[in-house]
Amino acid sequence: MAPRNAPTGRQRRLAVEVRRMREQAGISILEAAAMLGADRTMISNIEAGRTGLSEERVRQIACHYGCPDSSLVDALASMAGGRRTRHWWDEYRGKLPDGHLDVSEIEHFAARIRTAQTVHLPGLFQIEEHARAIFDFAVPQLPRLEVELRVAHRMGRQAIIAGESPTPYLGIIHEAALRLEFGGRDVSRRQLDHLANASELGHVTLLVIPFSAGPFHGAGQSILYAEGPVPQLDTVQLDTSFGGQFVDAPTPLGNYRSLLDLMERSALPPEESRELIRSIAREL
Repeated sequence: MAPRNAPTGRQRRLAVEVRRMREQAGISILEAAAMLGADRTMISNIEAGRTGLSEERVRQIACHYGCPDSSLVDALASMAGGRRTRHWWDEYRGKLPDGHLDVSEIEHFAARIRTAQTVHLPGLFQIEEHARAIFDFAVPQLPRLEVELRVAHRMGRQAIIAGESPTPYLGIIHEAALRLEFGGRDVSRRQLDHLANASELGHVTLLVIPFSAGPFHGAGQSILYAEGPVPQLDTVQLDTSFGGQFVDAPTPLGNYRSLLDLMERSALPPEESRELIRSIAREL
């Protein structure tokens, strides 16, 4: 099989987990190559995501490496199984940075999503005008076409919340994010009304950390925590002004789970959070 030029985030994650499986077994690349009837270049390509894996190959590798976690093996086999399906975000490939597409992929396959924002509102609930105003503040300034592509892509991501089988979602928002008027007062009012209405959906929980809570754990952070089919396949995406960073190592994942738990404890209950959102909208 010819090596891929640009594996997707999901393909890279499968490769990382296969490498971790080998390393946890204490098996060298040369030993793995001998076990699998391959050469070290093939193993290196597999572990870099440049060479695809079938479901059967993943199970064969897990067997050779002696992986005892059947749930993890099943999840990895599912990631590898079947031909690559074209998804809606693929139409933006080559038009937007790959990190944007990786976020779409992570969200699409997540079993549950938790986010925390202290300055921006969750992208999954932004209206077009609000999103456009945010992208207009990018540094360096984005060309108009790229702004519109980013807005359209952000709107496309929202299908996982509004679809027939919506993904369970819990979002933590600081009051500061509710009061920043991106796009002006009218846009901000409509944005807050949209957010409050979304919080009434059965699969959506929005929690607001009010100014009155004072200092809190995770202040200044923007976190997307996507839960996988097993905890080992969870992924964190950290949003920055200059692109996203992805975290999948076990220890940091545990730290971010704990951080989000602490942030939840600083937030108001769902009904009080909704009322605060609506009260800020009425002030505009």
